[in-house]
Amino acid sequence: MTRKAVIFDLDGTLLDTLGDIAAAGNAVLRKRGLPEHPVDAFRQFVGGGMANLARRIFPPDRQPADGPEHDSALADYKAEYATRWRDSTVPYDGIPELLDALVEREVALAVVSNKAQIFTEQCIDAYLGNWPWQVVFGQREGIPHKPDPAGATEAAARLGVAPEACLFVGDSGVDMETGRRAGMEPVGVLWGFRGEAELRERGAAGLIRHPLELLDWL
Repeated sequence: MTRKAVIFDLDGTLLDTLGDIAAAGNAVLRKRGLPEHPVDAFRQFVGGGMANLARRIFPPDRQPADGPEHDSALADYKAEYATRWRDSTVPYDGIPELLDALVEREVALAVVSNKAQIFTEQCIDAYLGNWPWQVVFGQREGIPHKPDPAGATEAAARLGVAPEACLFVGDSGVDMETGRRAGMEPVGVLWGFRGEAELRERGAAGLIRHPLELLDWL
């Protein structure tokens, strides 16, 4: 089947945001006098949205309770990330060339991320604004986060493309499950935050080691 659209995850797929995510998370912990994490530890904290991240970064016996305590931690994280989101973030090598090739082939481009909508839009505008994104979805109120397929399904509808004509590309098991549940072909990237085993276990149809390898899936 000819693929007419590619729906991308953002963090760990298009952009290497790990350093800025870690800096914001460690600032939240530092403010509370709690131990900080090495940057690589944040690979396992991301993927479920900022609300989950704002809980996962805490020690197991100090995780904020639901309600005002968690709300405060999440608000602090968003405030810290808002001052750091462009300190070290960069597109992965090969992403600009991939996007150029997809545009040349008239493949529609979309993003579906669990990152908050405002930060998703800011990152796309700042780092990937030279390409014609037809849909940019972050985490939006009233829309369940991935792996629920609602965002991916809505993106395909906005693009006017049947789900089976879409590739869903991401770096985590959450992304693979999202694509599968949305009726799309889930392709896992091996340059992101998670590993090969997780991607395979959660339903990746295939794995790629360099962005241009995605062209073989069209």
